[in-house]
Amino acid sequence: MTAPLLAHATEYGRMYARSTSAQFSVPSITTVIGQQPHGLDGWFGYMGANSLAADPQLPAILGSPAKIRQAVSRAAKAAETHRDDAAKRGDRVHNYCEQVALRALGRPHRMQETREALAANGEEAFAARFDEWWELFQVEPIAPEITVWNATVGYAGTLDLVAKINGRTCLIDYKTKGTTRDGTVKPLDDKVVMQLVAGMKAEESLVDPVAGEWEPWQHGESPILLAVAIGETEVRPQRANPEILKHHWWKFCALRRVWEMSADTRAAGPALLPIAPPVAR
Repeated sequence: MTAPLLAHATEYGRMYARSTSAQFSVPSITTVIGQQPHGLDGWFGYMGANSLAADPQLPAILGSPAKIRQAVSRAAKAAETHRDDAAKRGDRVHNYCEQVALRALGRPHRMQETREALAANGEEAFAARFDEWWELFQVEPIAPEITVWNATVGYAGTLDLVAKINGRTCLIDYKTKGTTRDGTVKPLDDKVVMQLVAGMKAEESLVDPVAGEWEPWQHGESPILLAVAIGETEVRPQRANPEILKHHWWKFCALRRVWEMSADTRAAGPALLPIAPPVAR
């Protein structure tokens, strides 16, 4: 997907600026949501153990402590490697989805190039399933990769797509997912509802990143919030339950305060100071 021009990687997480010449000032939606604990210790442990057990060099290195340490080191990085590979795959799939929308809008696009990038990595099935979903749901794109801002709470983010489906405005977030053993796409995380409701609650959307021109947000009035899981075997869209959106919004606002307190604590200075022994009398 196109990297948002106003987004910056910082020690406080991803943050946004009002223009390409301005200083970043608010956290991204995903940075705010990232304040919630992930609880992935078990997954990290499994990935490490599984990587070590599957290492083809294992039988040959059991008699060498040095080689065993190298194998353990590789296993320790297995979760990070898997995460990074998944992120790159997600970027390739998002890139393709964005180009499909740009083509439908009659704007310049790189659809062939992004599809070839998927094919080069054995991932063309993601594009094929996405194309089927796009046609089946008769998606009418309005704005792909649109950056939004909320000054009241203090955050910004970039939505994957605003579109019309069956006459209704939809805010859409794509999630590239793997496939379960029964051949279905893996389930979405409920955190995507926070991401979507934060987009809905935006106050402005970006017009010109260089000039720093924004306009009032035009798509926050009762849109359908749609999370779309894109897999190799199917694409599964799911609507955020409108009855519980307020709870996810309140949670997001609370996490925004957690982010601010964490940033203030970091900026305040060191938490632990050295202390000398008492002077002998």
